[in-house]
Amino acid sequence: MNGYFQLVANSDGVFLKVFAPTDGGTPVTTPMVLEYLDKQKLKGESVIVDKAVRASDGQPVRLSSDKVHPICETYRLTVSDDKMSATAFFYPPMEGAQSMDAEELLGDLKLKKILFGIKKDNIKAYFDHRQYCTEIEIARGKDPRHGSDAEIGYHFNTDLHAKPTMNADGTVDYFHLNLINHCQDGDELATLTPEDPGDNGMNIYADPVRPRKVRVLVLHPGKNTRLSEDKQHLFATKTGHVIMEGDHVSVSDVMSVENVDTSTGNIEYDGSVEVKGVVSSNFEVKCKGNIVVKGIVEGAVIEAGGDVILERGINGMGHGVIKAGRNIITKFIENAEVNATGSITAESIIQGRVTAGTSIDVSGKRGNITAGHVTATEQISAKTIGSEMGTTTIVEVGVNPGLRAQIKDVEQEIATATKNLQTIEPTVAGFTDKLRKGFKPTPDQMSYVKKLSETAKILHKQLEEKNKEIEELSAQLQDVKKASVKFTGTAYPGVQIMIGSLSQTLKKEYKYGKFFSDGGDVRYTAL
Repeated sequence: MNGYFQLVANSDGVFLKVFAPTDGGTPVTTPMVLEYLDKQKLKGESVIVDKAVRASDGQPVRLSSDKVHPICETYRLTVSDDKMSATAFFYPPMEGAQSMDAEELLGDLKLKKILFGIKKDNIKAYFDHRQYCTEIEIARGKDPRHGSDAEIGYHFNTDLHAKPTMNADGTVDYFHLNLINHCQDGDELATLTPEDPGDNGMNIYADPVRPRKVRVLVLHPGKNTRLSEDKQHLFATKTGHVIMEGDHVSVSDVMSVENVDTSTGNIEYDGSVEVKGVVSSNFEVKCKGNIVVKGIVEGAVIEAGGDVILERGINGMGHGVIKAGRNIITKFIENAEVNATGSITAESIIQGRVTAGTSIDVSGKRGNITAGHVTATEQISAKTIGSEMGTTTIVEVGVNPGLRAQIKDVEQEIATATKNLQTIEPTVAGFTDKLRKGFKPTPDQMSYVKKLSETAKILHKQLEEKNKEIEELSAQLQDVKKASVKFTGTAYPGVQIMIGSLSQTLKKEYKYGKFFSDGGDVRYTAL
């Protein structure tokens, strides 16, 4: 229990008694007593007060000879700066004066407009067992429940700074920079966790105490996205790649880049790709849609599931590759391998291996096919074929571009099966001959030869099927009635014209004509 003091008044004046604390309580201090005397407008010299405080023996020490009225029990009220707490520091009544009770204190607090959070248990405990000169909390407000900011979780990489892939040997791979956020139709792109505004509290004067402000966010749907009904989930409505446009999330099925080089690395994308500049040598652009390149394509690899449009063309430097699931349109082709399932249109082809599933049209101012090997199923049209220098140029029509490769594969399968049979059959024949002469084989030997015999039967059946397939494929090579090579300028000596299985190397110049097959030979007719 804390130490405390009490005033005594009689005919001789006003006296002060100071009592020492017990059980480690806090002692009375001189300023504490002087503050009380000042509040009660009583005289008291600090030296006398200090002497009584130092003694703290409960003996009365006269402060003054004044005559005073009895002073009842009182208290000092302290309210915290935030108005969330109030404490009472009780002073004992002058000896013989009246004490307070709980109802009096509660009424006093009401007059002071302290209405909320009254600690009735603390107050009761005090009045049941008074402890003077002790700070007692008599009111405590309700703290607000602080909420939390809204958050948006993006299910894709929002930091698209170029970060090269590290190879296993520690070197940096600048061709794979991980710059594309692929997505499928229906993928969730972002999730909003709404803000929690929190709950109001209340101070001891019954005034609301607001929680701190929280950040409010919303999902902003962009192109090809949709919001859920509760506005908390954002989904893609198209397969493509995700892009951030300010705070809007969009999905595009056309990826646009300035150049394809060390700033982007290789590009592999589900949609279409537009390159505004160049595709540098050794880089790759692969997509399931269309590819449009406005600048030069160097010795790079371009593969599209749809069309490829090269506004300036490709100088493949001997290792450039262009592949299209549909058509290819380009300014020129030089030193590159070019393959289209559909048609190919160019102004010039020089030293290229060019293959089209339907037709190749080399038109325009130059319109020349010079050197290389150019193949189409239906027709090849150009202004000039070959050159005055006699450069080797092969122009082939009437065959599906993959047909010869398919025949070559089947021929290889036949050769392999035949070689295996040539190894197996002598062994089986020799074993059979031994059996006729009375040889008694072991069970393992019989099992081994039986397996060889079964393998030989399978190989014979495969050879029968593959030979039939070769016949059918070869027949397709002969079906070249509509295939032709047209030219509106000159076809020079040295050019090899191939129509189906027929071939002819030009010995002289031909003008303004067409090469076709009459069934047994390559023929020319003027246009």
